[in-house]
Amino acid sequence: MSGHDDNLPALATEEPIQNPGLPEHTWRPTDVDPKAEKRAERQVAALFGLSAVCAVLFVVAYFALQIGDNHDTVLGLGASNVALGSALGGALLFIGVGIIQWARKLMADHEMVEMRHPAASSDEDREATVAALQAGLEEAGIARRPLVRNSLLGAIGILGAPAVVLLRDLGPTNAQVADAETGAGLEHTIWKKDMRIVRDVVGTPIRASDVEIGDLINAEPAAIFETDDDGEPLIEGVELQVAKSKGAVVLIRMDPSDNTPGPGRDNWSVDGILCYSKICTHVGCPISLNERKTHHLLCPCHQSTFDLADAGRVIFGPAARALPQLPIAVDSEGYLVAQSDFEEPVGPSYWERDY
Repeated sequence: MSGHDDNLPALATEEPIQNPGLPEHTWRPTDVDPKAEKRAERQVAALFGLSAVCAVLFVVAYFALQIGDNHDTVLGLGASNVALGSALGGALLFIGVGIIQWARKLMADHEMVEMRHPAASSDEDREATVAALQAGLEEAGIARRPLVRNSLLGAIGILGAPAVVLLRDLGPTNAQVADAETGAGLEHTIWKKDMRIVRDVVGTPIRASDVEIGDLINAEPAAIFETDDDGEPLIEGVELQVAKSKGAVVLIRMDPSDNTPGPGRDNWSVDGILCYSKICTHVGCPISLNERKTHHLLCPCHQSTFDLADAGRVIFGPAARALPQLPIAVDSEGYLVAQSDFEEPVGPSYWERDY
């Protein structure tokens, strides 16, 4: 059906309906009493100040309360968890309550009526919208209430402190890593001079004479299998998992003539036996898909491919650097051992690397 119905009313340029009976606007005490307005400002600023205090208490509780085996308690609960949760909850709560009070007592509360209009706004409507937004900012009083504005900005700024402190739980700092016996951290692993290379899972040492050309062996540092005089493991729990995940390696043997050692790596192999990190340098996936004839090692996650005959060089895929190589030797009994730790961090690159 087409055509124009002359009986349809034209688009109204005035209010389409009369006032349905809205009550007269009631002024709030803060609208008419300067003292009440100042008092409300101080209340809002105080709430923002309490938020800042809670954020500071969060940081204090994080460092002051003991966790672990001898943790502090409150009513039978972990004091650290109670304090951290209460402080962070209070910081967020007081900011929220302060903003609500600001809106209720200090921001303009005039009733606004918006008539229906076509979907595509005219230029005049857009200009009116911008003007209304500007008027809203002015009515919020941000510019003329520096106490409220500055206390809010201060509370929000200090609220970032708990987030920064919590980043510390992502892992040890480099200073802590320097003395770590299990190699936890970014720059080191558990490997050290004369530590034997053992088979993964079973922990048996590997003789150089038992490795044949073309073999690829998943291996670990011997330290993760060591026990004390009572048969108890020397490394266990989280430390064990970190040591295993970062120290995992692959052994491969090739014809020595196929190997092109990297600069300074002429003595890093034993009769064609080479040892590389098992952790992909892209995002840290474990890799062991070996192309026997080409000596290529493929990561199953994103298909990064490393040439083990050419110092672990990346020949395909998203990995950005070569696979770290562990220098190896043989001990007096003919078992394969590490000459030292890796000379570069294993796993994905990170922002503090300078290699």
